[in-house]
Amino acid sequence: MNRPTPAIVTQSAVRRLPRLALLLFCVAYVLPGFIGREPWKNADIMAFGYMYELATGNAHWLTPDLLGQGPEFDALLPYWLGALAIRIAPAWMAIDFAARLPFIGLLVLTLLATWYGVYFLARTPGAQPVPFAFGGEAHPRDYARAMADGGLLALIACLGLMQLSHETTPALAQLGCTALTFYGLAALPYRTTVPALALGAGLIGLGLSGAPAMASLFALGGAVLHFADAPVDAARETRGSRGAAIIVAVALAAGVVAAAFDMWEWRLAPGPFAATRDWKSIGRLFAWFTWPAWPLALWTIWRWRRQLGRRHVALPLWFAVVGLLTSVLAVNPDRALLLSLPAMATLAAFALPTFKRSVSALIDWFTLLFFSGCALVIWVIWISLQTGVPPKPAQNVAKLAPGFVPSFGLLPFVVALAATLAWIALVRWRTARSREAIWKSLVLPAGGAALGWLLVMTLWLPVLDYARSYAPLVQRVRARIDAPGCVEVFGLTRAQVAAFRYHGGLDLRMAAAPSACPWLIAADELKSAVPMAFAPARWALVASIPRPTDTRESVLLYRKIP
Repeated sequence: MNRPTPAIVTQSAVRRLPRLALLLFCVAYVLPGFIGREPWKNADIMAFGYMYELATGNAHWLTPDLLGQGPEFDALLPYWLGALAIRIAPAWMAIDFAARLPFIGLLVLTLLATWYGVYFLARTPGAQPVPFAFGGEAHPRDYARAMADGGLLALIACLGLMQLSHETTPALAQLGCTALTFYGLAALPYRTTVPALALGAGLIGLGLSGAPAMASLFALGGAVLHFADAPVDAARETRGSRGAAIIVAVALAAGVVAAAFDMWEWRLAPGPFAATRDWKSIGRLFAWFTWPAWPLALWTIWRWRRQLGRRHVALPLWFAVVGLLTSVLAVNPDRALLLSLPAMATLAAFALPTFKRSVSALIDWFTLLFFSGCALVIWVIWISLQTGVPPKPAQNVAKLAPGFVPSFGLLPFVVALAATLAWIALVRWRTARSREAIWKSLVLPAGGAALGWLLVMTLWLPVLDYARSYAPLVQRVRARIDAPGCVEVFGLTRAQVAAFRYHGGLDLRMAAAPSACPWLIAADELKSAVPMAFAPARWALVASIPRPTDTRESVLLYRKIP
């Protein structure tokens, strides 16, 4: 006998979120951050550097390298996608934007797979709301659709998704494959072909993106859950042990593919390193990165505590736990934590049918004040940069980004103004209508997150490009090189090498003795090592050139003495 469900939902509460509005909402969130910007330091330009090397034929497709240096994060699939996009892109398209096109698709895939994953989990009998004595409870399909809308809104509202989901890095490839795997496991009881293909693509993609162990854990948990808690309305072909066998077979095939490309490698920090971590920083990262999904997820675990073994709670909980534990031991915890966001958003969605009206009102007021205040700050700083009034914000920006010259862009201004007006309309619409809709509590958090991201990526984009791109540094160095010739590098990071290669168009080579190039670029912290590594009488220091926004990151430019 099924235990009682805490969800009490009427048919009037599962009205659909307008599809056109949801589509425009997703477009407004996905495109800003991919369009009109330079590759940023460090992971973004570094990953792009490997894609650029593959596309230009300077590296082997099975062993990407950058001047003989392998990737800091072992992966193949994301570099392949970016390099292929660069190769087939038309000549008029910027190379860095061409490399982003597959990653736009990966973010869209993440949103789509999360929606369908929540939909199929909400369709299971254990997730259905309490039936009423005289009818009127939500229809299963309408309920599942409304819950999926809520899950998608919860994912977009997560603060940690903003930046990392708009970078051309292996982290976004892992996120897309994780969401695809999540959908495949959620939908397999009701479909066979498409979920099995999605599961295979997700597991293989995770393996080729540097996370074969996480793929195995996801599949293991899904197989156990599929065997132990198959829905009573599941298809006969994928019920119980049959579905579990499919999952295990696909996982084994994905493991073989990962082994064939030598992707199995221990990437987590060892125990002593984990014991010395700054747990306060990790806690703060968890708190803001998964906000506002984590409080709702904890509420779901409490309210659905009698059904923690049922697939609609157990599957996203397993994905979330794997992501959280991996982030504790990972060298880059934020990028590991990113993979838990689709599952956290799913858990947050199942909190919606258990909310009281007072809780929804509290979420709405907090969200309204917080994101309206953020939007106001963004606008005030932009107005100060354009007009000098008020003077203090412009002075602060001048201190943080010396040498930056503000410019007015009509299109970004129009887009930002339209987004702000849409936010005002959304607030009025939310307070005036759809008071009973189950997804109502997440409309303003998701809308506010999208608004803040879009305003930053339009109004603040020029100063962010100046501050976070290596282009200003490369231009300063390029201006000092008054004679053509190859350039040797000594002690530069992978990101810096990629920047000089792409922004400067320089013929870079690793430093060697004797030197074959008339120029040498070295890291500033290795200034004392340059005379010991090379004949000091052969090199003259031209200049020490810092990044405009970070004087601690400087490079030394040497010229060979004839």
